[in-house]
Amino acid sequence: MDLWFQGDFRQALTPPVPKIDEVLNVNKLAAKAASALCTLGLSVALATSVYAAVDHDAIIERIQPHGNVCLEGDDTCGTGAPAAAPATASASARSGEEIYNRFCAACHTAGILDSPLFGSGQMTERADEKGLDGILATSISGIGAMPPRGTCNDCSDEELEATIQFMIDAE
Repeated sequence: MDLWFQGDFRQALTPPVPKIDEVLNVNKLAAKAASALCTLGLSVALATSVYAAVDHDAIIERIQPHGNVCLEGDDTCGTGAPAAAPATASASARSGEEIYNRFCAACHTAGILDSPLFGSGQMTERADEKGLDGILATSISGIGAMPPRGTCNDCSDEELEATIQFMIDAE
């Protein structure tokens, strides 16, 4: 009599026990998959929050053309609203604090390259030395590493003066 199975029949009914290496490989694969899903989820959440924080109106305002080219005899030239009008209207409405936060804070909160440190009393000291008009003239012409008008090329003299006053008042 020929038997196809030799040995104890209980061995045939018991599933084979996986080797420890196989268990570890499955656990590693599950951990990598969970890590990839978490990374993907965090990436989507971050991208969504960054996209939501974009001020689309400010971007559209910044990329407006600075002028129009008109050819003689072109009747359609000048019929659209001038690009500079919205920028001027919004620029005159800016406060010293808004201008400081947008254009000046990068250097003046850290005192980069000997810029007067915001809130430390250094602006008051310079105002005592030069006067407000002297500081305004310096901010218009630039000094040291600070370019003319800081980084706010479209700021009016009145806006720069309001920004300087904001920095002095904050001390």
